[in-house]
Amino acid sequence: MIGPRNAAPEPPQTMSDPAELLAAYLDFYRDAVLRKLDGLSERRLRGSVPPSGWTPLELLKHLAHVERRWLEWGFAGEPVREPWGDDGPDGRWHVADGESVEEVVAFFAEQCRRSRKIVAAARLTDVASDGGRFARPAVRPTLGRILFHLLQEYARHVGQLDVVRELIDGTVGE
Repeated sequence: MIGPRNAAPEPPQTMSDPAELLAAYLDFYRDAVLRKLDGLSERRLRGSVPPSGWTPLELLKHLAHVERRWLEWGFAGEPVREPWGDDGPDGRWHVADGESVEEVVAFFAEQCRRSRKIVAAARLTDVASDGGRFARPAVRPTLGRILFHLLQEYARHVGQLDVVRELIDGTVGE
């Protein structure tokens, strides 16, 4: 089970710097994912609600790998082990039976910490490193483009978790 979390407010309306806004909203959605999973039993975290078959724990692991693929391997160009480690043998998101909830949550938290460090050391206009995910001749996106992509991905997946959580136990809201 994932520990209790209080709802965090959206970034303040007075925040106007694009780099600060993107980073703050990413943190808001990272926290929202964990809030949506808070209080679910291990059975519920590992069980599927939608017909497509994904589980809340698989979605969390997917988001950890999304962070890794886009920022650590992608933008920073660092070598990473298993950048597609969220994919199972059938190409769907996958959490192995031997992976504990705590391990997946810790992996997500570590990837978010690593991402924050990478973002803090760069500007939105900086272009992703050559190598890693974006080896030549691939077009290398800017950090701003990558963060915008991550933001839309989180917003979409938090919306999916909204519906799944409501179907599981009626919990709604931020």
